[in-house]
Amino acid sequence: MKMHIGVLGPHATTPEQYELGTQVGAAIAQAGAILFCGGLDGMMRAAAQGAKSAGGLTIGILPGTDKTAANEFIDIGIPTDLGAYRNALLVRSCDAVIAVHGAYGTLSEVAFALRLKVPVVGLNTWAVHRNGAPDPGIHVARTAEEAVRLAIELANKRV
Repeated sequence: MKMHIGVLGPHATTPEQYELGTQVGAAIAQAGAILFCGGLDGMMRAAAQGAKSAGGLTIGILPGTDKTAANEFIDIGIPTDLGAYRNALLVRSCDAVIAVHGAYGTLSEVAFALRLKVPVVGLNTWAVHRNGAPDPGIHVARTAEEAVRLAIELANKRV
C-alpha cells in the first residue's frame, strides 16, 4: 500500500508560502506517496496542486457535507460534516504529516498527531515547547524535499 503523507497548513497563504506548499506536494507525489490534506484553499490547495503537477493522487478530508467543495486539485473529496473536528480524522488517516507554516488549525492538527503518535515534520511552522524545551516530536526540516524525505523515513520506522 502506498504511504499516506498529510500536509497541514493555513487557509490563507502568501505567494512564497503557496510556492513552498506546491514544492512539498510535488515531492510527495515524486516519492510515490498519496497526498492527504484538508481539501480546501491555501496550503491545502498548494500542496494538492504540486502533487497533481507531479502525477500524484490527492485526497481531501473536508469539513462539510459536499465533496464538490474541494479545490480543483483534489481527486477524492471525503465529506465529514465534522467542521474543524475533521483535523483528527485527517491526521489519523496519515502515516506522517508535514506542517507547513500554519495558524491555530495547523497547531491543533500537530497536537492531534503528537497525541496519536503520527510523526510530525515541521517546515517553517509552530515550535512547541514542553517544560521550557522544544518538543522532540516535531522534526524540523529546512526544504520541501527534506521534509518529505524525513516524513517518509519516520513513517517507515512506525511500521
